[in-house]
Amino acid sequence: MTDLSLEITRHIPYPPERVFDAWLDPKMLVKFMIPGAGVTVPDASVNATVGGRFSIIMRVPEAGDLPHEGEYRIIDRAKRLQFTWESPASTAEESIVTLDLTPKDGGTDLRLHHIRFPSEESRDNHNGGWSAILAKLDEVLG
Repeated sequence: MTDLSLEITRHIPYPPERVFDAWLDPKMLVKFMIPGAGVTVPDASVNATVGGRFSIIMRVPEAGDLPHEGEYRIIDRAKRLQFTWESPASTAEESIVTLDLTPKDGGTDLRLHHIRFPSEESRDNHNGGWSAILAKLDEVLG
């Protein structure tokens, strides 16, 4: 278990309810859970309840289909979403992502905090991936 973590903040010019709901909508997840060039998401499923699970298949050109799954820990609409993150690149037990949303200037200040990475390389790769995902979220909400 490691204490490595990352935090990314981004202002998204859409209301918190709209930003939050996108994270629980499989039709939206396939559009914005794109961590890098050439990656597609052929399938996503969501059981949007505390204790429910999600599954996102990321198709990476050089690696094939990579499953990303997790369990919802906190669902506080338009304020906070927390879930475990189980991915091939994040093998630490209890890797957790927390999204905090704050209304600001007619949009949303989003803070993504991801904890417990197995290595600095994994953390750095996720930093790039989450940054790309948040940029894509902003784009697809437009």
